[in-house]
Amino acid sequence: MPEDRAGPLLERLKQAGKVPQDAFVSTPAPGTALMPVGDTAAAAPAVVAPPPADAYLRLESVQAEPEARAALTRIRADFPEAGLWRLPDGWFAVALGPVADDAAAAWLPVLAKADMIPDDAMLARAADLGEALDAGQAPDLPAPGATEPLPPLDQVQRALRWAGHYDGQIDGKDGPRTRAAIQAEITQTRASTDPGTALRLLAERRAAWTDAQGLAPLVDAATGLTVTAPLRALTFDRAERALSIYGPKDGSGAALILFSQPGGQQELLDLAGLVTALGWVPRPDRVVKPGHATLHGANDAHIGAAEGWVRDGRAEGFVLIWPASDAETQTRLQAELSDSLTRHGPGANAGAAPTALP
Repeated sequence: MPEDRAGPLLERLKQAGKVPQDAFVSTPAPGTALMPVGDTAAAAPAVVAPPPADAYLRLESVQAEPEARAALTRIRADFPEAGLWRLPDGWFAVALGPVADDAAAAWLPVLAKADMIPDDAMLARAADLGEALDAGQAPDLPAPGATEPLPPLDQVQRALRWAGHYDGQIDGKDGPRTRAAIQAEITQTRASTDPGTALRLLAERRAAWTDAQGLAPLVDAATGLTVTAPLRALTFDRAERALSIYGPKDGSGAALILFSQPGGQQELLDLAGLVTALGWVPRPDRVVKPGHATLHGANDAHIGAAEGWVRDGRAEGFVLIWPASDAETQTRLQAELSDSLTRHGPGANAGAAPTALP
């Protein structure tokens, strides 16, 4: 309220006995912000900016600069963001940062355990590193969040197989190969130090990839098998005896053979021999166990993989042929086929045409 109005108003209020007689008008200093009495709006909480990232992972220290630059080149194969520093004592250090304190503390032991950094790597501050000769860039090492539960271990193994980290048996057991594969997923993707979170993100990545590839169920009448397959890359060729054969579509270089016939272990081995003799899996590495067999091999042109089972009195499975130039997709497709192969009905095995592909 303007001062020339406040004085007369205060006198009337004194005369009416509504304010103390010693009340007076106070004029605030210029620029003072006042909050009206009775204002119920809560004051906005102060926004406190997080402290700037100032932690570094000091990976390696050497005395000579040429040796230090060679170490930087080597380390950048795994950590392209790494930088080179001249330490206050005249030595040289390769370091990774800056990152937040909690992120640095979480990632240091994880990377050391995976032998991606030396066991004697340590945390450091920028002030401790001295002069940056090549500062590098801040790495994307997220701070740890809340832990999440791991899925059942057989699902974990299947997901890690799809990612190319696990080639062991899908048995749902917590063995050293499973633990090493989980560690590989964490250290290679660097999305989270928490195994449960890392596996959830892997499952999301797999689902997105499956959608992008256009994978869909292939219902094969000749063998009675259904499998999730790369339909964009395949076209039906023929069905003969125990086989249903899909060849390349639009020059994809891919092929898929489904097989099923009555029998047991011997019939499974006979089919494995046929796959090898026809050159579908070149120079294969074979793993044969009761009721199960896998073959994997490659040449300059293609990668071949086969997997078969003895189930309900039948020897059945698949052969995947994929261009050698796209090994990552082949690994993922092989995992999708292995996880999805099921029987939807009795197989005709007499030349019946399967469901038409798009």
